[in-house]
Amino acid sequence: MGIRIVSDSSSDLLELDGVDYRTVPLKVMFGSREYVDELGTDVERMMFDLQGETGPSTTSCPNSQEWLDAFEGADRIFAVTISSGLSASYDSALLAKRLYEEANPDARVHVFDSKATGPVLRLIIEYLREGILAGKDYEQIEAETIERQKGIRILYSLKSLNNLARNGRVNHHVARLAGVLNIHVIGHASEFGTVELLHKCKGEKHALRTLVKEMEERGFYGGRVVIDHCLNVSAAMKLRELILKKFPTSDVVIESCGVLCSYYADLGGLIVGYEA
Repeated sequence: MGIRIVSDSSSDLLELDGVDYRTVPLKVMFGSREYVDELGTDVERMMFDLQGETGPSTTSCPNSQEWLDAFEGADRIFAVTISSGLSASYDSALLAKRLYEEANPDARVHVFDSKATGPVLRLIIEYLREGILAGKDYEQIEAETIERQKGIRILYSLKSLNNLARNGRVNHHVARLAGVLNIHVIGHASEFGTVELLHKCKGEKHALRTLVKEMEERGFYGGRVVIDHCLNVSAAMKLRELILKKFPTSDVVIESCGVLCSYYADLGGLIVGYEA
């Protein structure tokens, strides 16, 4: 049998041609509403509804049974999850791996903790897909992808911190102040895969220039870049132009955030994954 790739929906990649690929959804809940991160969900409507919500909001990760259902029928599986520092999705996938391998002794499951979200998962999945299409065996793809993941970095430019504040990840006072002063917060993933703030930039232009400067200082030399945006394609295109101006050989792709990543990035936010 062939190799299957399974990711949770924080990859913002719900379909993938050429390989056996499946996703398991995360969810966002607030008030009486539940938005499932899957094809067909209206992300723009969710963000509109969130703006009028004053109460708490939460997220929910796939449980182990959902991962098991996605594994079913395959004997060589790569699973890719959102950072274990942000969600229990990784732990659910590990439990599913153990249960699946116990029930299917000839099966192999490797779970990648992205230590990030969105674009980083996409890059990992692209590496896996390339290995499969090249006809490499499971063990070779596994080893090469583990090594290549070490070179992936992530940066965030957040125009609003409201949802992070609702979720208890930043201080409510800081979130309100950022909104009033038009502050864009630049952050990255810590070594534990949690959100770590780096800079506070006044306005979009300053934020985009700071992103490119941070990319360069963190080892970017012109490789692959994935920019996920939350309803802000204009800023994503401006960032791509700045990257290509400084690094003309870069391969820069722009994608839209899905439900989960839109919730964390919030309106106008950018999430940038790149090879260092």
